[in-house]
Formats: sequence, structure tokens, C-alpha cells
Amino acid sequence: TSGLAATGASELPSGTPFGAEITAAAKKHGIDPALLAGLVKQESNFNPNAGSPAGARGLTQLMPATAAGLGVTDVLDPLQNLDGGAKYLRQQLDAFGGDVTRALAAYNAGPGAVQRYGGVPPYAETQNYVRVVQANAARYRAAGSAPSIL
Repeated sequence: TSGLAATGASELPSGTPFGAEITAAAKKHGIDPALLAGLVKQESNFNPNAGSPAGARGLTQLMPATAAGLGVTDVLDPLQNLDGGAKYLRQQLDAFGGDVTRALAAYNAGPGAVQRYGGVPPYAETQNYVRVVQANAARYRAAGSAPSIL
């Protein structure tokens, strides 16, 4: 457990790490909590101390410059990181007309790559990322709407 105080009710399946915090950040930025949870699962597997060789950090794997531009002062603070990641995903959704596939591709490969290729870039990592995040989100949605037997 994180030791964080819950920030409200979770719309995610019981037992989802940071469920209440993910739900709160998603709702604040008008995003489906299941989509944000799916992104967090793929980016960090819910590890708030995760880091990538490229320098991305935290639950939503924000790059330092991106985090700074989003007002995140401590990328390892789960609440700041989730808020920043949700805000960045919202920016990508707005930039790509609400197209979740393109927004996720932009989150992973950068908006310039999505614009250059007119959609998901031909990078195996990005194509897999988009598939996995959407599959994760679908599982969270299905589990959240079914009676809990998990």
C-alpha cells in the first residue's frame, strides 16, 4: 500500500493500486479512469519510483521537461505524477480530436511523430503500447462494471 490518503471514491476495480488517486486525477482532467489506469499499468506497473533509461519517472513515466511544463515539481510524488500524466493525456486527446489511439501514440512517441505519420507511427514499441494500454483499460472497465468476484 502507498500510505497515501484516499482522495475520494475509486471507479476502478477493488484492489487497483492508487485507484482513488487515479480516479480523482482522471476526473479532474475529463479522462476515463480506466484509460488512465491502463496507461499507469503499462508505464510503471503502479510503481511510483519507476524510471526508464531515457529519464522518464514515476507512475505515468513523465520526462523531466514534460513534467516541468505540466507544473510537476516532484515526479516521484504519486499525486503530482498522476495529475501531470492525466493533464498530458488530456492535452494529447485535445490535440488529436479525442482520438484515443492517436493520443496514446502521442503520449508514447511524442505528438510530432503522430503528426508526421498521420496516425500511430510505424514503431513496434508505440504500436504495442497503444494496444496494451487500450486492452488494460478495457479490462479495468469490464472488471469495474461486473460484480466483484476477484
